[in-house]
Amino acid sequence: MPKHRRDLPLVYSCSGCSSAAQMTNWLAIQLDRRGVAEMSCIAGVGGDVPSLVRKATSGRPVIAIDGCVLQCARHCLARHDVTPTVHHLLSDDGVRKRLGEDFDESEAQTVLDGILTRLDTALDPSPSDEGAHVHADR
Repeated sequence: MPKHRRDLPLVYSCSGCSSAAQMTNWLAIQLDRRGVAEMSCIAGVGGDVPSLVRKATSGRPVIAIDGCVLQCARHCLARHDVTPTVHHLLSDDGVRKRLGEDFDESEAQTVLDGILTRLDTALDPSPSDEGAHVHADR
């Protein structure tokens, strides 16, 4: 585990209003609290806030978690030519987008377990892959 937060990958979640989008926020918070990634603000990146754009474009690995096919987090990053190292789309996990409802906590835990497994592979390249950009999009 890195000694400093600045050595961690950045994680962005779409954090929209649907149940799936709110699950992305919970997932990003879990990655942050467990020391797997540093959560940063996708609204600030999409809104061109200079300090948050600098962080997003700093060259650190980026994890983007989107709740649905609109892929708002990915599109906000693309505005600044940032391609996520890992892009996770909850709809690919069968997570349904529901308005006016909370996300299912047990489903969120299952998705988190899958993301953690995926990140172990995508963000820890083997010695032969050192220096290579790993793109683990689905």
